Amino acid sequence: MLRNIAFLQGSAVKASDGDVGTVRQIYFDDEAWGVRYLVVETGDWLRDRQVLISPYAVSHSDPGSSAVHVKLTRLQVRDSPNIDTHKPVSRQHEIQYLRYYGYPTYWGGANIWGMGAYPAFDESATAALPLGAFPVVGPAPGADDPLADTHLRSTEGVKGYHIEAIDGSIGHVSGFIFDDEAWVIRYLTVDTRNWWPGGKEVLLATEWIESIDWFGSSVSTMLTRDAIKQSPAYDDAIPVNRDYETALYEFYGREGYWSKQRV
Repeated sequence: MLRNIAFLQGSAVKASDGDVGTVRQIYFDDEAWGVRYLVVETGDWLRDRQVLISPYAVSHSDPGSSAVHVKLTRLQVRDSPNIDTHKPVSRQHEIQYLRYYGYPTYWGGANIWGMGAYPAFDESATAALPLGAFPVVGPAPGADDPLADTHLRSTEGVKGYHIEAIDGSIGHVSGFIFDDEAWVIRYLTVDTRNWWPGGKEVLLATEWIESIDWFGSSVSTMLTRDAIKQSPAYDDAIPVNRDYETALYEFYGREGYWSKQRV
C-alpha cells in the first residue's frame, strides 16, 4: 500500500512488551530510495535517547492507527547500539547495528533489500543465538567502499529542495510517498504553487529523477515544466491507488514499476 511518509512521523513504536518511543524522522538511501531506518525518540524511558528501528523489525503499521508495531522487546531496543543523530550514520555503525539484531545487509545485492525485494529474512536462522552474537549476512564493505559513505538521508532534510525541470524550476519537495510493504519511496510530492499562478501539488516518481544536488538543495528531472504542470494533481486526502498511478505513468508515457520484474 502507498502511504504518505508524514503519517509515520509522530507514530508510537510498540514493542511486544510495551512502548518504545515516537518516530521523529526517517532515513532513506539516496541510491535505491529504500526506507532504511526509523529514528525513534525514546523519551523519559531511556532519557530521551534516540534509537534506530529497521523495517526488518516492523510487523505491521496500520494506516490511521498512529502506531508502528515491531517484533522486538524493550530490552533489545535498550541494549541496541547508540546513535548520534547529529552525525551521519556510518557504514561501520550500520554493520554493528545489523550484527546486533541479526539482520542481513541491504547493500551489495540486486534488489532494494539486497537479495530480496522486501525487508524479510529467515528469523529462525538466528533465533537461538544471544543478542549481539549474530553474523552480518551479506557482503562487507571492500577497500574501495568508504565506511562513512552510506548514502543515508533524512526525509526532513530533503523537504524543501527545489525541483529543476529540464527547462527551469517548477516547485519544491513537499513530502514523500512510500510503499509500506517494500519500504521504498516511490514518489516525491511536489508543490508547484510558489512557482506558477494556480499551481497544484503533483507526484514525481523517484525513478524519473536524474540527479540530486545535495549542496545546492535541488532535485533535477528530464521532464519539462509544462509536462509537470499538466500532470494529474495529487490530493493528500485521497490514498494513491493503482488507477492513479497508471494514469500518471500513462500521462508521461512510461512503463509502471509494478510491471517490471525488479522493484
